[in-house]
Amino acid sequence: MLELEHGFRVVDVATRLPPADGSGDSRSRTITADRLEREMHQAGITGAVVFPPSRPGTSYVAPNNGVARRSVDRPFVAFARINGTQTPGRNATGRLRNAVSRREDRHTSPSDIEKYAYDDRFHGFVLDPTVDDYPDDDVLAALEDVDLPVIVRGGVDAPPETLAETLLERSFPVVVGRFGGHPLNRSLMSEMIDLLDEYDDCYLETSFVRYREQLERALLEHPDRVFFGSGAPACHPNVAVMEILTLDVSEDLLRRTFSKNACRVIDALTVDSTPWN
Repeated sequence: MLELEHGFRVVDVATRLPPADGSGDSRSRTITADRLEREMHQAGITGAVVFPPSRPGTSYVAPNNGVARRSVDRPFVAFARINGTQTPGRNATGRLRNAVSRREDRHTSPSDIEKYAYDDRFHGFVLDPTVDDYPDDDVLAALEDVDLPVIVRGGVDAPPETLAETLLERSFPVVVGRFGGHPLNRSLMSEMIDLLDEYDDCYLETSFVRYREQLERALLEHPDRVFFGSGAPACHPNVAVMEILTLDVSEDLLRRTFSKNACRVIDALTVDSTPWN
């Protein structure tokens, strides 16, 4: 495939790096780290946040370490995937379940958060509530203490209202994936854009957002709060970059979305930190 020429520096905050043995969830396309690196280079992407696919019911220690290991000498910034024990307690059953839930060995603990945060291989965290539930208060407090960004997969099973109740009141930066409306739920995306007025440390990433109206609205109303995400390897990064390039917005807004905004929050994505410059 020909390289995509566009003249922008692009960093990607939404890239899954499946395990080398091909295991992972059924939503993840199998791809090697070398091929992913080539596809990123073809799209003009100079650095990418990478993390393992979600794997329900298992510990993420080994997958996280695998991602960190394969990020060495590549333009990859490793984020650690975490899980939890809590579900949104909107009714008596949910509140009771949360009250009696206890962390098991497979669950992320406060000490795990500290280890990842002070391990220079990791630069943030990723959470998929639809598979792994939400962290408990002790883990959330640990996330506040280390103050690293958390990317959370938003959607119909983790809607904006629930994310606001469970995560957005906390002091660490939260990057809501897919504009909070996966799969292709315009009303949830619009609700998530509305919440940017209330939460100063909340950001949105663009992977799998196919609607120009929502993308352009977020960029125009909140120019500093939108990060580019490709959704690779499920979506080729060339396609994701082109979708942003075709928006009817200024070059300045494109530059903010492609790199400037994310680099303010994720230091490891800055020019001095990535090999492709």
